[in-house]
Amino acid sequence: MSATHDGRRRGILAIDTATSRVVIATGSPDGIADGLSTWVAGHRQGETLLPAIGRFLGEQNLRRSRLVGIVVGTGPGTFTGLRVGMATAKGLAHGLGIPLVGVSTAQALLAAAVAAGAGQPVLIVPAGAADRVLIRPGRSPELLPAGTEPDLHADESLVAVDLAGRAPADALERGASAHDGLGPAILALGAERLRALSAADDAKGELAALVPEYVTLPRGTTATDGAMAWSRDPR
Repeated sequence: MSATHDGRRRGILAIDTATSRVVIATGSPDGIADGLSTWVAGHRQGETLLPAIGRFLGEQNLRRSRLVGIVVGTGPGTFTGLRVGMATAKGLAHGLGIPLVGVSTAQALLAAAVAAGAGQPVLIVPAGAADRVLIRPGRSPELLPAGTEPDLHADESLVAVDLAGRAPADALERGASAHDGLGPAILALGAERLRALSAADDAKGELAALVPEYVTLPRGTTATDGAMAWSRDPR
């Protein structure tokens, strides 16, 4: 999705690097998406993400000085992807002097799945090479160790993201549809939080306190400061 707009308009920027595909989107201050770009995450995200955002904003004819807030996906996701996305979002927000808020990538995917007609969705995402994570709307994630299958209720639909070969085909199809709507969903949820910050006259938002939800950590690293406590020591 791309468009040409009046460069004087004000907008918000959404960034998500929690999945295998990077998502960046722009939208109005009330959370209506008007621009979207997504691509397969590579090994050089730390070098490419910020320039890609700059090009994208240029394509949308939206100057950085016209941004009124930034929304970043907090995961669950991998260490490298979340670290790059969150550091980039924090750097932009600090440099521009605008508020930053975090939105759960999982809850945004669930909202997008509902919008795509998934009914009562339950999200499942990878946690390393063998484990998986199960997330229901409004509930904390649940670790599924290797070989464990989710216990679903009769009215629930499984939505699988980044689990090719590790989830049923229909769940993968629902996951692809949910991911297509991830950018607009993060924008909508983030706009609500930004409006609450504005009402509270909070100029920085969650810049200092925001932490990612990791599902895997590098060797020798333990989970602290909001990271998911189940991440295993890979020794």
